[in-house]
Amino acid sequence: MTVEGEGGRMGMAGISGGARLAAFAPVDSTARVDAVVRRLTDAIVLGLVADGEQLPSEAELAAQLGVSTVTLREALMALRQQGMVETRRGRGGGSFVRAPGEAPGALDRLCAFTAEELRDLGDHYAAIAGAAARLAAQRALPEDIAPLRRTLQEMAGSRDQAHLRRLHGRFHIEVAAASQSARLTQEEIRLQADIGPLLWSAHGGDDGTPARHHAIAEAIHRGDDDHARLLAERHVLDAMEHLIELRLREP
Repeated sequence: MTVEGEGGRMGMAGISGGARLAAFAPVDSTARVDAVVRRLTDAIVLGLVADGEQLPSEAELAAQLGVSTVTLREALMALRQQGMVETRRGRGGGSFVRAPGEAPGALDRLCAFTAEELRDLGDHYAAIAGAAARLAAQRALPEDIAPLRRTLQEMAGSRDQAHLRRLHGRFHIEVAAASQSARLTQEEIRLQADIGPLLWSAHGGDDGTPARHHAIAEAIHRGDDDHARLLAERHVLDAMEHLIELRLREP
């Protein structure tokens, strides 16, 4: 993929190949157009592809996603209608990413769930995050740890809340990518796209969040799989407990 603009290059610097490979791995065999739209939307919203980045050619992208060029064209048409992709004609043309503006507020998202749904979602996400962290501790190579450290460094140096929210999601996606499981990474991407802003609203004001991220990364680096799993699970469950408390206060 090629990237246009200085901002695009900076935004992509810390993203590992494993996370991007998972984002563009073949989609499920059912509801192909919807599946492609969802996969690309998640990648764009989470910053796995940068604003202004040129997508691969239709033939190349269709091959990566395991779909026909006809299916891909329908998906790109839907993304153009949503304003997430711009197609340029002529020399140097192609499909270019247009990152969306800020999503609806966290309170609006939170009120879309019942407390019971949040609890169930938390159980599911904790299982995914815990399994990913455990496998990352068992399997990660030095080159898999490096993106985690870069993301943590970038988080420490950023004061922009929107940027920090994206980095928070990227960290958890990079943990999943370090597990070397494409399915776990894809599920982490899906969950971050669905509830990432909610998790950030739960963690954003918590001064202990950077320390938790560092602890997870260090456990993975040491190969302490049980501790990495427990830390990742507790990180998710604590956020969900806070969200449930907030939800119960709303009518």
